[in-house]
Order: sequence, then structure tokens, then C-alpha cells
Amino acid sequence: MIDILYKYFDDFTPTQIKQFELLEPLYKEWNEKINVISRKDIDEIYLHHVLHSLSIAAIADFNPGTHVIDIGCGGGFPGVPLAIFFPETKFLLVDSIAKKLKVVDAVCEAANITNITTQHTRAEEIKNRKFDFAVSRAVAPLKNLWQWASPLLKKKTMDDGRQTIANGLICLKGGDLHQEIFESNTRPNMMSIYKIFPEEYFKEKHILHVAK
Repeated sequence: MIDILYKYFDDFTPTQIKQFELLEPLYKEWNEKINVISRKDIDEIYLHHVLHSLSIAAIADFNPGTHVIDIGCGGGFPGVPLAIFFPETKFLLVDSIAKKLKVVDAVCEAANITNITTQHTRAEEIKNRKFDFAVSRAVAPLKNLWQWASPLLKKKTMDDGRQTIANGLICLKGGDLHQEIFESNTRPNMMSIYKIFPEEYFKEKHILHVAK
């Protein structure tokens, strides 16, 4: 139920409310054609996918004009909810599977989400482009994510705008991450999503932020 969003966010604009409300019927329609969300999860799209994605918005307040790449976006998470939440931020959603991007493009067109572009590629193949942030959800081990993201990221900045964390990689992960973090040779800041959104579903889920 979309009410789970309103439990934690009470300042959506009318446009954002309409866009968020459209996500469930649009994804249900497209999921019948191209499976991008597991069948058991589709009825929990707002908790398992939209709110999960918005945990990033709870810790990172992107400035207008910020450029964000979503690595391995799949059906559009976390990128699509974040693009609705931050309409003045530019998002590039990339995935190696073209049919998943077809769903993203269709959802964005139907919901009038205009700050997303998509690219059928792998992050490691992108050249001559720089981003303020890379985001990702359940795509690959942190070691790989950092190898792909690091060359694409601008040096870390903390300006006088509303940006609350330094440029870098923000990824959504679950379970025991100690070994994965050790093998990544990074020193991420790890935050419990359950402490942000105290729902049972998030008990084992975390946000990792690796500053550039």
C-alpha cells in the first residue's frame, strides 16, 4: 500500500503523489510482459522497492543539478523513486539487459518522469562522463561496485547547498556485510535502514556510502 510512503514522508508535491501512485499499476502491467519484479514482491512494491529506494533520500539530499548514475538499475530501482523524489537531479539508469530498460522507459513516459535517461550498457564501459553519485541495489559485491563506480565519480565535495554527504557510491545491501566490506578494500559508512524506517522488512538491510 502506498500509505507506507506517507507514513515517513509528508511533504510530497501533488505531482510527486501522482507519480508515486502510478508506479504500482504501471509495474504490475509491465511485469506481466517483462518480469522485473518477483511475483511474490509485486504486491509489496511500495515497501520492498519504493520505500527501500527512498532510504537513500533519507540520508542524501541531492542538490539541484546533481548527476547520479544507477548501476545495474534492473526495472528502475532505486533510480525511479529517487528521480521522483529529486525532480531537479539528473539520473542515468544503466543496465546490461535491454528489455529491463524498456520497462523503465515506459514507466517514465507514462508517469511523466522527465529527469531520467537510460543507457543499455555496463557501467565499466562508460567513458568520458562524470557523476556526483553512483547508486545501486543488490547488483554485485561492493568490491566490484567500487571498481565500476570510482572512475565515474567526481572528487568529493561538500558545498554550501543542501547536499548532506560527500560525492561517492551509495548502495543498498542486506545481510552480514563484514566479509564483503573487508574484501572490497573500502571503508564505507554503513547505516541501518531499520533505524530510518522501522519496518520488519528492513531489519537486515543497510545503506553503504563510500566517499570518492
